[in-house]
Amino acid sequence: MTTREISKFYDTVVIGGGLVGSAVAFGIAREGAKVLVIDEGDDAFGASVGNFGLVWVQGKGVGRPSYTSWTRASAALWPSFAATLLAETEVDTQLLQQGGFDLCFSDEELEERASQLSQIADESDGDYPFEVLQPAELAARLPGVGKSVAGATYSPMDGHVNPLKLLLALRRGFANRNGDLVNSERVQRIEPQAGGFVVHGKRGRWTTARVILAAGLGNKNLAPMVGLNAPVVPIRGQVLISERVAPFLHHPTVTVRQTNEGTVQLGDSLEDVGFNNGVTTNVISEIAARGVRAFPLLRDVRLVRAWGALRVMTPDGFPIYQESEAHPGAFNVSCHSGVTLAAAHSLRLGSWLTGGAIPPDFQAFSADRFLKPYEAFAHVD
Repeated sequence: MTTREISKFYDTVVIGGGLVGSAVAFGIAREGAKVLVIDEGDDAFGASVGNFGLVWVQGKGVGRPSYTSWTRASAALWPSFAATLLAETEVDTQLLQQGGFDLCFSDEELEERASQLSQIADESDGDYPFEVLQPAELAARLPGVGKSVAGATYSPMDGHVNPLKLLLALRRGFANRNGDLVNSERVQRIEPQAGGFVVHGKRGRWTTARVILAAGLGNKNLAPMVGLNAPVVPIRGQVLISERVAPFLHHPTVTVRQTNEGTVQLGDSLEDVGFNNGVTTNVISEIAARGVRAFPLLRDVRLVRAWGALRVMTPDGFPIYQESEAHPGAFNVSCHSGVTLAAAHSLRLGSWLTGGAIPPDFQAFSADRFLKPYEAFAHVD
């Protein structure tokens, strides 16, 4: 594309080609719209290639029942969603959804975790399956768990996938639906105009009736251009991966999971370090030590890779879904649970983003909530 060339008109332009943007774009393309995705590529602080791959419900939505319901709905859609992706793209996302465990290393931690899940269950009118497992019960369910583990909570709603396979499937499915992708392009300006928008990049500009902001941390600068607010901040998570070992862990935990290939992934650090996505010895040492405490058989397993990635967090940790009142047709989609919510983003958002009714309870996800006093950032998910 030559500099400043205007392409053909698009029904929708999605800014951001990570898991969130790709899921949204795939869903809109399935509605029959002509869609363009503009992605920064390797220059972006992408969380899509650095996440833990969990399809996770347990513990999500304390004090926010609408988020609990949205997360549960997406998790429930995942089996059919994975089947759809496989049928349309021949990519197996390697979904395993047989339940997951959250390990606790003290009685106090276990008690607090059980209290949180009880609160969510109460807010869900009791329809929220989980168990609190003492050490003996846990050892029977997870052979090989360490003796220093004080217990765990378990929910049958949880599971995990291969996030790289998921991104590949979404991209391929989008392409199969005649979606267009512009890679390694940074959006510099969005210009509202009668009947839509002009999206300006370094290499070109594109006209569209609707524009979806799904650029993660980039939404903070893009949102004000269309009358929206995206107060997102970067939170670093560091991840370790081991050599392949014999299968021992058939259910994911929050901090340790074994992939289909046999490698073991360890992580779940939460670091407020700005835009630094590097790896630090002290944090990866803590992650490794916690993994060995959880499963002592990992003590002699070799680690082969470590990386850091920046998660997208709002001040209260819950997502933002909002259409601009000043410029209808512009939408803000900001969240950090790109894997868990991929099914809902693909199968439930398309109608709203193409002119349909707003999903039930979505007013709770408006960024207008941040115009009121709120607590300082705290990870709630």
